[in-house]
Amino acid sequence: MKVLIIHGPNLNLLGKRETDIYGTKSLKAINKDILSLASDLGIDVRTKQFNSEGEIVEAIQKGDYDALIINPAAYTHTSIAIRDAIAAMNKPAIEVHLSNISKREEFRKKSFITEVAVGQISGFGPDSYLLALRSAKNILSK
Repeated sequence: MKVLIIHGPNLNLLGKRETDIYGTKSLKAINKDILSLASDLGIDVRTKQFNSEGEIVEAIQKGDYDALIINPAAYTHTSIAIRDAIAAMNKPAIEVHLSNISKREEFRKKSFITEVAVGQISGFGPDSYLLALRSAKNILSK
């Protein structure tokens, strides 16, 4: 069971940027928690962070995973290319956000990703990734 986790643009700045919204935990610490849970669940996880839309699309298109967990960050609201890459792969994808995008600015409420994902988990901070990982395990176990 292989799961690819993609962290989108600016998430490399977690713990430093807008901590009132995104918290104080760094991406390195979040990835450590993800890898720990993945080990407990018996899942092979790879985490990648990209600031470039093209790199995200290329990682999705490689297809060397059974499920995708993606926090597209700002690309959530702008990238049809990422949406189309997810749809083309025909593999389960879970959209993740640290903050509750439905409670944010109006432009953040529209996601191009949601309609091609099996679900969206948002608003639980770093635990959003852990909830998504458990969901991926459940989906792949069926």
